[in-house]
Amino acid sequence: MSGRSSNRAAVPEAKSALDRFKYEVASELGVPLSDGYNGDLTSRQNGSVGGYMVKKMIEAQERQMAGEK
Repeated sequence: MSGRSSNRAAVPEAKSALDRFKYEVASELGVPLSDGYNGDLTSRQNGSVGGYMVKKMIEAQERQMAGEK
């Protein structure tokens, strides 16, 4: 493996906000996410953070869309 992430933000300016959001969600879920190496976390722990982030983003978008009608 090359060590480079293939993930790229669609809006690079949002990277710092997404990072803050990731740590906020991890804290809410009790996942000990740290800045840097997190290879000691299970796939389940990492997946729960990503999944919950998506859930919260969808809920926020739905609220926004409902308010615009």
